[in-house]
Amino acid sequence: MFDRFHQRAVALAGAGLVFVLQGCGATQAAVTLPPPAQDVAASSKAPQTAVFAGGCFWGVEAVFRHVKGVKSAVSGYAGGTVKAPSYELVSTGRTGHAESVEVVFDPAQVSYGQLLRVFFSVAHDPTELNRQGPDHGTQYRSAIFTTNDEQAKVARAYIAQLDAAKAFPGPIVTQVTPLPAFYEAEAYHQNYAALHPTQPYIAFNDLPKVDHLREQFPSLYRNP
Repeated sequence: MFDRFHQRAVALAGAGLVFVLQGCGATQAAVTLPPPAQDVAASSKAPQTAVFAGGCFWGVEAVFRHVKGVKSAVSGYAGGTVKAPSYELVSTGRTGHAESVEVVFDPAQVSYGQLLRVFFSVAHDPTELNRQGPDHGTQYRSAIFTTNDEQAKVARAYIAQLDAAKAFPGPIVTQVTPLPAFYEAEAYHQNYAALHPTQPYIAFNDLPKVDHLREQFPSLYRNP
């Protein structure tokens, strides 16, 4: 049901119309988390890539675009079986893809572990299974798509660390799996939150995440 609203939101925004968001709660408050006990060593000065999925990619992308050391954050699709999927196809929930964000970062400025901490603290709620806030379906699942064995080791260790510390009211359901492929989403999805700040969905669900990033991680926050 919400996928239809999600698509409707895009259509209305593209037409320059105003719509009213009803029936969903505000983004929950950010969680203060400890840094990962393990991190990926910055063995190379070359840019590295991380891929995260945590609900609608608009908000996750918006958060990472404001992190110092992130060179680019691109909305797209990962984890499915269909090559070069469209938004409409992914929204059916039948392709296996999750709305995801590809983050290219400078490991000399921000570590993979710091990105994980941001992801779990402010970008989404990792205890929600196959949903995120008002969005429902496997395409909105919480997932970390790793690009090497070290990322997988650090991600799994951090999840275990947070679960052991009972950092959240419930267990973390985030999947950690190797990245099979990343497909960039349609152009109208890119930098969507920054381009539509007054749209009710964005103002209600996504901009608070950027505010939480600025409040919780002032040393990492930047205004791009």
